[in-house]
Order: sequence, then C-alpha cells, then structure tokens
Amino acid sequence: MKNINDEERFIFARMAEGDKEAFRFFFEKYYADLCNFVNIYLNDPAMAEDIIQDVYVYFWSQKEEIHIETSIKSYLLKASKNKSLNYLRNEKNRLAIHEKLANESATSCEIPEEREDDFRKQAILEKAVASLPEKCREIYILCKEKKLTYKEISNELGISTKTVENQMGIALKKLREFLKPYYDDLFILFLMVVVC
Repeated sequence: MKNINDEERFIFARMAEGDKEAFRFFFEKYYADLCNFVNIYLNDPAMAEDIIQDVYVYFWSQKEEIHIETSIKSYLLKASKNKSLNYLRNEKNRLAIHEKLANESATSCEIPEEREDDFRKQAILEKAVASLPEKCREIYILCKEKKLTYKEISNELGISTKTVENQMGIALKKLREFLKPYYDDLFILFLMVVVC
C-alpha cells in the first residue's frame, strides 16, 4: 500500500482482521469531510449522509478484499464520488420516465384501459424496486434494466461476483414478498421480475 502513512497502514491491517475500533477510527476521521464532499454533487445533506453510510458499510463488509493503492481518504473519496454519480444517473432516469408519463397524460384526455393497466403495472414495479435496500437496488437495476452480467456488474462496482450473486438473491426474495399480493392479477409481471 504505497502512499499510506504507517499509522493508517497499521490501522487498516487491524480493520481487515475484524477490529471494529480500527473501523471506527476511519469513520470518525473522514465521515464529515466525505458528507460535505458528496453534498457538493447532490445538494442534499440527508442523501449525502445515506450515501456515505453505504460507502462505509461496503468498506467494512469488503475489508478483507479491498486493495488500496493510494491513501485511505483517497479511496473513500473515489468510492463516494462513484456512488454519488450512480445515484444522480438513476435519479435522472427516474425523473425522465415520470416526465414522459406526465407529458403523455397531458396530451391525451382519455387513456385506453389497456394503457392504464400498463401504467399501473409499471408503478407497482417501480415501487417494489424502490423498496429494496440501496445495494440490492443498484445491482438489480444493473442486471434487469441494463442487462449486465454478474461479472460485468462486479467489475463496474468493484465487488466480487459472489457479492453480486448474494445481493441479487436478497433483491429477488424481497421483490417476491412485495409482489405477492399482486400475484393473481399481475402474474406475468411477477414472473418477469423474480426470474433471473
């Protein structure tokens, strides 16, 4: 680990071995700076905190696999920036879909029953996906909507394919639970969502 001072090298090694106090050291040392950094992109302090908490959860959960080439702070800044940009990209896509639906509704006084049913299904699906934990949702969207393979997702997010597989398993289980009440009248949607 070049460019890491001796103190942080020692503390990171302790953290990799499962020392929670070592993790707490990095959390308390950089948390506020990272939140301020992310808020420059988001202009949303609450969401900035959510993102940084997710970064730290990943930092701890992957502590044995992470290889840091620069400093700990540089690693956390890069991870925070990437997660912020992913959030903004997903938010932009979500807003674009809603704007498109709003425009279509404004130009048509009457929506055919079949079209209305499609909107209802889409709304249920969006609500189901939105209910997923952040990491599950991100991986599910990359897999289902962007059609990336587990290997491609692991490369993009910098995590192992096993982690991708586990997170998809969690996502699909939660979606099955969420969509169960709609099973009878949305059977095709149910299958589309939960079969991967």
